[in-house]
Amino acid sequence: MADEKLIKFGKQDVKIAPIKALYKGFFNINLYQFEHALFAGGQSATISREILERGDAVAVLPYDPSSNNILLIEQIRIGAIKSKQSPWLLECIAGMTDGSTDYETVVKREAFEEAGLELHELEFMLSYLSSPGGTTERLHLYLAPTDLSQLQSGVYGLETEGEDIRTHIISFNEAMARLATGEIDNAATVISLQWLALNRERILKQRT
Repeated sequence: MADEKLIKFGKQDVKIAPIKALYKGFFNINLYQFEHALFAGGQSATISREILERGDAVAVLPYDPSSNNILLIEQIRIGAIKSKQSPWLLECIAGMTDGSTDYETVVKREAFEEAGLELHELEFMLSYLSSPGGTTERLHLYLAPTDLSQLQSGVYGLETEGEDIRTHIISFNEAMARLATGEIDNAATVISLQWLALNRERILKQRT
């Protein structure tokens, strides 16, 4: 049954010791020491985990229903250098919320900073935990139906934040082909494109 409760435990079934700060820099790392309820009954031994405290983030996929084009950005992501020949990735526009819960305002700010794009319409797609075994980060994804016909590809980003960002306007079909080959392989962009594939027919019908 779809409404059947599958998750047995909750926050009340975890005992957490005072969290210890291990490192403060561009990101923060904290030490969590905890015990939790076991499925077979009783309590676990104390478990220690170093957790990356990134804060929450937003991402947005601009989509032009009239032309069936999308906008992606390209920038260097040093964490990709270990497993890819090029650490320059094709991505959605994204940014940290810096503690704000006004996610739409953050999305619009990032779109202007990273692509010179003024967004007026946003549709919430979903939110997800990026890697909950090692970080508290949650991402909030949006689709931005918008006119891309007058937007020129260019280079954007804030020099003060070390950003060097190039924009690309490509067809939805090309984006899906690059997704299928594995060229697009970062989670926020993969999920956003898959969400658009599932919802595109509805979005197009709403505009006819």
